Amino acid sequence: MRRVLLWGALVVLAVLLTILAFLPAAWLGPKVEAQTGGRLTLGDAQGTLWRGSAFVGGAPGEGGVVTPLLPGRFSWQLSPLVLLGQVSMELDNPQALSRPVRIEGSWSQWQVSPGELLLPAAGLSGLGAPLNTLAPSGTIKLTWNTLDLLRQERTMTVQGRTVLSLSDMGSRMSPIKPLGSYEMVMDWRGPQADLNLRTVRGALLLSGSGMLQDGRLRFSGQATAAEGYEDTLGNMLNLLGQRRTVNGKNIIALEFR
Repeated sequence: MRRVLLWGALVVLAVLLTILAFLPAAWLGPKVEAQTGGRLTLGDAQGTLWRGSAFVGGAPGEGGVVTPLLPGRFSWQLSPLVLLGQVSMELDNPQALSRPVRIEGSWSQWQVSPGELLLPAAGLSGLGAPLNTLAPSGTIKLTWNTLDLLRQERTMTVQGRTVLSLSDMGSRMSPIKPLGSYEMVMDWRGPQADLNLRTVRGALLLSGSGMLQDGRLRFSGQATAAEGYEDTLGNMLNLLGQRRTVNGKNIIALEFR
């Protein structure tokens, strides 16, 4: 009887190991949707949980169609040690990442290696008004230093710095192309981040500062036209916010509360 039980346990163990070894990558899609509140998912997932690839897309729309949000496919390699609470993962996408990104840690705490992610400017239109009217174009990159992430209950805290660079941005509402290049620095301190926006160069001048806390954005800034571009950019500036006069100069107030 003991021998039968031993063989039965070995068979069950072999079946479980086989299931884990070939757990399909498609299993990750619903997990990503749950963690992002249904905003993101994985499309056309191939391979296994341990070694696979997929594209990052928005939540499925009508007919279950997933639209890619980022260029290329992301491939990953995940160590089976995650079953013991040790996370070791490498993420790569030659079209979107400047180099592979490594994620090390445990089930609740991770360290993300420095990297750079290419973001399509056209994707900003999906954020709604006024960006869908402006239809921005240009090159957007998100760079970061080493990031330390910690999950506490339902809260995610981050330590580190990310920089959003918007280069040679344009709009279908403006004959001036490009309008300018901009940089937003985000200093993450636990559950919140301090934001600072500045203009690198261009005819459209943007500046401001704010805070992102618990998913809520508070930002106060202004938009103005560089000297000689006031008339050309007048209509587009009206779409960005409310017109005000500061020190005798017309500006557009950028307020998000």
